[in-house]
Amino acid sequence: MRPSAAPWFETWSEQGFTDQSLRQVVRIHSGGTQVRIRLSNAYGHTPLHLTGATIGRSAASGAVHPDTMRTLRFAGSPSATIPARGRAVSDPVALPTEPFEHLTISLYFQEATGPATYHQLSMATTYRAAGDHHRDPSATAYTDTVRPAYGSWYYLEGVEISGTHRLPRAVVAFGDSLTDGFGATIDGDDRYPDLLAQRLLAAGRPRPVLNAGIGSNKLLTDSALGGDAGIARFTRDVLDQPRVGTVIVLMGVNDIQQTEDPARGAGREATPVTVQQLIDGHRALIRAAHARGVRAVGATLTPYRGAAGWSAAGEAVRAQVNEWMRTSGEYDAVVDLACALDPDGTGSIREGLHTGDYLHPNPSGYRAMAYAIDLAALGQ
Repeated sequence: MRPSAAPWFETWSEQGFTDQSLRQVVRIHSGGTQVRIRLSNAYGHTPLHLTGATIGRSAASGAVHPDTMRTLRFAGSPSATIPARGRAVSDPVALPTEPFEHLTISLYFQEATGPATYHQLSMATTYRAAGDHHRDPSATAYTDTVRPAYGSWYYLEGVEISGTHRLPRAVVAFGDSLTDGFGATIDGDDRYPDLLAQRLLAAGRPRPVLNAGIGSNKLLTDSALGGDAGIARFTRDVLDQPRVGTVIVLMGVNDIQQTEDPARGAGREATPVTVQQLIDGHRALIRAAHARGVRAVGATLTPYRGAAGWSAAGEAVRAQVNEWMRTSGEYDAVVDLACALDPDGTGSIREGLHTGDYLHPNPSGYRAMAYAIDLAALGQ
C-alpha cells in the first residue's frame, strides 16, 4: 500500500470518500468456512471512521449474491475507528468459500476520510456509490469506476480465510509492477502470482500466493511514486502476513533504470545504483526471511532492453546481479524469470511476451513466468 501521492493515473486517493460506499472485488486462493478482512490507515494522518462494511460472494459487475452477504463487525461493532497509521481486523464471519472464488467487500464512509491509503494498481474494477449502499446486493447504485480502469484498492490490506482442517503455508510474491501485474488483463486474474496459485492447486499442492507487488517500487529507495523501499516494507508486507512459508523476491530493475523519480519532477537525478548495493539489499531480505523461518527464493532480474530506461551500464548491473543470484547459493532457490522472458539471451523480452514497452509482460509473458517456476523450489 502507499500514501496518496503522484499516481500513474487517475484515482480516488487524494480526495478520499465522504458519504460514499466503496465496493472492491478480490479473488481468494484458499477455501474455508470463515472470512475476515484487514483494513489499513497506514498513511493516514487522522483517524479513519468506517461506518459499515459487508462481504459476500461476487456476482456480475459489482453485484453480490444476496444470500451470501455478511455484515462485518469489529470487536462486535458494525463500525470502526482506525487510528492514524493503524489498522483494524474484522471479526470472523461464517461464509463457506472455495479456492479462486471472488469476494466483494463493501465499505461505507459517512464522514470525510481525507486522502486514502491505497494500492494504486489492482488490475481489477473498483466501484463507488453516493450514499450508503454497503448492504445492497445490487450494483445499481455503484455507477462510478476509475478511468482508465486499471483499478485501485482502498484501505483493504487483506482477506483471511480460515476454518479448514489443514492450513497450508502461504507463498508471498514480493516485487514491483511485474509482480503487481501491470499489463495483465483487467479483472482477468492472470498476473504471474495468480497463475502460480492455479498451478499449485492443479499439482495437488494448494497454497495461497499473496501478491505483495507495488508498481514502480524499488528495493533500496523510498519513492513518492513507488512507495516505501522494498527493504523497508519487507517485514510488514511479507513476514507479518499470516502463515507465510516462502517468499519469491523479484526486485531491482527499477533501482537500475529509474535514476529519476517522475513524482519529484525533471532533473532530480539520483546516483546510479551499484551491483554491490543491490546484492547487499537482497542479502538483507534473505537474512530477515531466515530469521523468521521463511524460505527465500530469488527471481532473476528480467530484461528491459528497448525500454525507455535502458542503458548499457544498467544492463551490466542487471547481468552481474543475476550471475550472483544464480551462482552464490545465498537464496534457498532461484527461479530464472529472466530466461523465461528472454530464452535466447538477447537482453530483451521476447516479442509476443511484453506490452509493447519492452518492460512489462503481457498475459502471455506472465504465463511464461508462472510456468518457469519449479514448484519444488517453493518448499512446503
